[in-house]
Amino acid sequence: MIIGVPKEIKNHEYRVGMVPGSVRELINHGHKVIVETNAGMGIGFSDEDYINVGASILTTASAVFAEAEMIVKVKEPQAIERAMLREGQILFTYLHLAPDLPQTEDLIKSKAICIAYETVTDNHGGLPLLAPMSEVAGRMSIQAGAQALEKSNSGSGMLLGGVPGVEPAKVVVIGGGMVGNNAAQMAVGMGAEVVILDRNINVLRRLDAQFGNKIKAVYSTADALEKHVLEADLVIGGVLIPGAAAPKLVTAEHIKNMKPGSAIVDVAIDQGGCIETSKATTHAEPTFIVDEVVHYCVANMPGAVPRTSTFALNNATLPFIIKLANKGYKQALLSDEHFLNGLNVIDGKVTCESVAVNLGFEFVEPKVALA
Repeated sequence: MIIGVPKEIKNHEYRVGMVPGSVRELINHGHKVIVETNAGMGIGFSDEDYINVGASILTTASAVFAEAEMIVKVKEPQAIERAMLREGQILFTYLHLAPDLPQTEDLIKSKAICIAYETVTDNHGGLPLLAPMSEVAGRMSIQAGAQALEKSNSGSGMLLGGVPGVEPAKVVVIGGGMVGNNAAQMAVGMGAEVVILDRNINVLRRLDAQFGNKIKAVYSTADALEKHVLEADLVIGGVLIPGAAAPKLVTAEHIKNMKPGSAIVDVAIDQGGCIETSKATTHAEPTFIVDEVVHYCVANMPGAVPRTSTFALNNATLPFIIKLANKGYKQALLSDEHFLNGLNVIDGKVTCESVAVNLGFEFVEPKVALA
């Protein structure tokens, strides 16, 4: 199979679909890999590094899209990239379709086979291809939140961990999954007061066992969420419903009543955000203010640490890329029900139920669509 790796073009996105080591693995399996020139420059890999492992370098994205049977990316294809997709071509990347009607419509029109990293599942009920970026984003959320609290960024001027004699900031993490867990690790390490809200009692038990009295693990009700959000100096939104738009748990009314100079980091913004006042921002302009509350809502947070993020992502995606290349998409998907959950759009049909429900498309069972 011919696998294409274009350069990412989203704002301040420096990650790349495959590092040279991953390319070498595909070539060892008998496949051809074509890489757009300078695709790896953002993480310190030159064209020569890719050539040395057997890749071919093409000068434009259009050339890569035209030749490749499978496109491997990091972020969802932008409009100019979607126009280059063709019928029967495999697209393997993050898609986050539920809040993105224009992208979904374009992928339907393309009749490409669109497999989303974020909806592939595993035997344990996890999301193995989303997990590495959730780990990165969760840890980054505390760094971003700490900066947002600085006075120069319109925050309250509070140090997250305080100092002897001065109380630390209160960090409220909504969602105790991969993002929340990693955010809590960082916040606890910096000496903050940490509250984690979740509606799964088993998650709360796990967090209590992991952190002990270093955090408060609280069952999330409307009352509990309101109480802790209004007391918070920093709120981390880490709620995820796989494949679906995130629920708006923190309302505009909550924001209006939060402390002036407090901050929120909406990690769920890729799926539309779990804060009602959120809107996607970029690394170029990461924050905005609503009712004196600093909002950080960058839609590709891990792109700020692209080397760590790319290697972490490649560790997770490589076995799936090899499976697609070796077996072809039909056999690869039909032989693994968890991989099949990654199929979002094929031949103009929407095969992810949550995307279909959110955007008003007819849902077609993946196995039916593949048949």
